[in-house]
Amino acid sequence: MVFGHQKVESRRLVLREISQHGPLPRIDLSQRTGISRATVTSVTADLLRGGLIEEVPRESRADEVARGRPRVDLKISGPAHLVAGLKVSDHAISCVLMDFEGAHVADHVHTLTKTQHSPVELAQEIAAGLEALIADSGHGLGDISGVGVGLAGIVDAEHGLIYWSPSLDQRNVQLGDVLRGHLGIPVYLDNDANLVAMAELTFGKGKDHSDFIVITIESGVGMGMVLGGKVYRGTRGCGAEFGHTKVHLDGALCRCGQRGCLEAYVADYALVREAASVGGVGAGQTTSQAVATILSTARAGDPTARTVVERAGKMFAMGLANLVNIFDPELVILAGEQMEFDHLYADAVIEQMQKSIVEIDKPAPQVVVHKWDTLMWARGAAAYALEFVQDDAVEALADAV
Repeated sequence: MVFGHQKVESRRLVLREISQHGPLPRIDLSQRTGISRATVTSVTADLLRGGLIEEVPRESRADEVARGRPRVDLKISGPAHLVAGLKVSDHAISCVLMDFEGAHVADHVHTLTKTQHSPVELAQEIAAGLEALIADSGHGLGDISGVGVGLAGIVDAEHGLIYWSPSLDQRNVQLGDVLRGHLGIPVYLDNDANLVAMAELTFGKGKDHSDFIVITIESGVGMGMVLGGKVYRGTRGCGAEFGHTKVHLDGALCRCGQRGCLEAYVADYALVREAASVGGVGAGQTTSQAVATILSTARAGDPTARTVVERAGKMFAMGLANLVNIFDPELVILAGEQMEFDHLYADAVIEQMQKSIVEIDKPAPQVVVHKWDTLMWARGAAAYALEFVQDDAVEALADAV
C-alpha cells in the first residue's frame, strides 16, 4: 500500500516536472526530481501507456555525436485533456480553452448585461460563455476535464466559497457547488488576482522567480503572491487582499462595505467618485472615459484633478512599501489591461515607494509593468484548473494501469 502511494506521488511529480519544464529526457527527470532512474523509467512507462505524455525526438546540439539509439525527450500529450479558464469581470466573461499541454485552443468573450448576479444567474452566464467557447472547436461541454473560474472578491478556493464578490448579489455563496451542479464538470474557483499570479508564474514575467508579488490595477486593486513557487492564499482563503488593507482610519467608503481601504483611494471608481464630488471632473462619462479625463486634466495643471491623482499615488506608494517591508519579494509585477493609465506606476510613485522601504546594502526589489489583455486572467484560470486535472489524471491512471 505504501509503495502504491509512493508510485502515485512519483507519477504526479514527474508529470508536473514535464509540464513545467519539458520536453525533458529521462535522465534529467531523475536529476531534477531526485527520483531514481529505475523508478523514473517505470513511472514514465505508466504515463506513456496512459496517454498523458509522449516521446519526441530530442534536438541534438552541434557538439553532440550521435551514438546508438536515437535520443528522445518526454513531453505532455496535448490531446489527452481539455481545460477551460474563465475570468468574470463587471461587463464580460473572458474564456479560454487549452489542451493538456497548456496550448491555446480557442477563446471567447461573453458580454454581460449587468454587473451583479444571483448565483444561479451567474452559473447560467458562465455556461453560455463556455458553450460559445467550444462551439467552433468540434468539442462538447462533456469533453472539458476541468474549468477554472476567477472573480474579484474574497474567495475560499479550497471549498469553492465566495465570502464576497462584486459580481454576486449575495455573500457567503457556495458557488463551486452551484457551478458543478449546473455544468456537470469539475469547477475550481479562485480570486482573480491569484490567477493572474498563476499566469505570471506559468507564462509570464514570474516564470523564473520563486518569490514575487503581482498587483492588478483594474476596476479594483488585487494582489496575487507567489512564495516558494506556489500561490499563497492564507489559511482562510482570503490572504493577500492588498486592496482591502487599511490606509486611513474611518476613511473613504470601499465597495466591500468597509472604510479606509487602499482600493477606496486608488481604484478607478474611487478616482471618479472623488473627482466628481470635489470638482465635477469626469461627471457623466463612463468610468474609463472619466479616468482618462481626470488624468489628462491633472497633467494640464487642474488643481482638483492633481490633488486626487497625487493622493492616489501616495496611498499606492505607501501600500507597496508596506508589502516590500513585510515580504521582501524578488520582484513586484504591476499588471493589468488598463496600464496605459500610468499614474500609479509613474517614476515619482516608485521612487516614493523605494524611499519608504527598509534600507540595506542590496538593491530594492525590481518593479516591472506587464500590460496584457483580458485573456491573461482566463489563461491563469485555465492553468489553475490544469493542475487539478493533472492530479486527477494521475489518480485515474493508478487504477487503470
